[in-house]
Amino acid sequence: MGLAVCHFKKLRQTGLVVIASLVLVACGSGGGGSNSNSNSSSSSSAAFSQRSGPGTLITPPTTTGNSVPIVIDGGPSANAINTPYVSVTVCPPGTSGVTAACQTIDHVSLDTGSYGLRLLNSQLYSNLNLPVVANGGGQAIGECTPFGAGTTWGSVLRADIYLGGEVATSVPIQDIGDMPGGNGTVPADCSNTGTIADDQTSLGTNGILGVGLFVNDCDTCLTAIIPATYYTCTSQSCVNSLVTQSQVVKNPVALFSQDNNGTLITLPAAPTAGLTGSAPGTLIFGIGTQLNNALNGATVYPADANGNMQTTFNSVVMSGSFIDSGSNGLFFDDASMNMCPDVTWAYCPAVSPTVLSATMAGWSGAPSAVVNFSIVNLDNLANSVVAANVGGTGSPSQFDWGLPFFFGRPVFTAISGKGTPGGVGPYWAF
Repeated sequence: MGLAVCHFKKLRQTGLVVIASLVLVACGSGGGGSNSNSNSSSSSSAAFSQRSGPGTLITPPTTTGNSVPIVIDGGPSANAINTPYVSVTVCPPGTSGVTAACQTIDHVSLDTGSYGLRLLNSQLYSNLNLPVVANGGGQAIGECTPFGAGTTWGSVLRADIYLGGEVATSVPIQDIGDMPGGNGTVPADCSNTGTIADDQTSLGTNGILGVGLFVNDCDTCLTAIIPATYYTCTSQSCVNSLVTQSQVVKNPVALFSQDNNGTLITLPAAPTAGLTGSAPGTLIFGIGTQLNNALNGATVYPADANGNMQTTFNSVVMSGSFIDSGSNGLFFDDASMNMCPDVTWAYCPAVSPTVLSATMAGWSGAPSAVVNFSIVNLDNLANSVVAANVGGTGSPSQFDWGLPFFFGRPVFTAISGKGTPGGVGPYWAF
């Protein structure tokens, strides 16, 4: 079938350098963060990044509401499965309420397992003129983001981000594939973390919108130099460095003026036989802030400081588990399950569907609930782009509840440090 696996979760950096333990193939994204909001120093915006070419720009959107549509389809590569996409509008900083030149990028992957907006350089017009984030000495900031399915490298730029009727202003984002400071070489410690994913083919998308549990994509980088993460760059070299609160890539939802405490994703149920074509959904901003994002009795499952919860499967407690819209299957370790002969990441059980169950719990073990699910033989799904029962091999210490978990089930993601009717994040609720 030639399907690529998407695994967007990146383990959160809380002290030591960590890289996602699920090394699969193809597309990926993500970061880590917290609810810290203090600004330590401002960054320079003296230079502009050079992108693919000029294009027709638009004025800032004037839409209202706290939601944007989701589409699940084959994506830019036409061979994606279970990958949710949204459209994002970016503008130069300071454009809110004024006439400006902006661009809307479609087919940006929606990822609750990461934090921050990352866009392919090849998809940004050169006349968009998003300013480069630089340190006090004018050196450009670059970022390396290792994920379970590849590594992105690029400049950090600043943009106003429009999503529906919400605006996050002057947000640091990653420009994937742009060379910070004009340096044409990916640092060795970055390229050593995995295959560099810097185009549609390798990334499988035009970008990633990380709306997960945390604000910053690397809290530790504010106080310690973490290899293969942030750099200051000139045309001669890039050097590992600290970043400030005003320079670190951030989850834009946390920066909205309202509806900024989390998200709700709603997707329709999907049949066992899969769907070709596409399926719709909705990304709703805020939890308990408006009528359309009330918890309505959903159970809250707290996450730990690393963004993890517990799952017990086959009597094994996996304390590194998580819920992730950026993973296109349910990824878990089951040695008894047959692997597909032609899609090496996926399970193809002899009995299709194979009915299973696991117990999901908050990071401390409570609350808990038994979740029944099933896995189908992927070879039986033909050209489906939506499938509720796709699974693949994973780490013994993790259960990755990917997009199939979301079908027919509203899922809330509460941002760390933000108050909600269900308590203070980070948590999931469903």
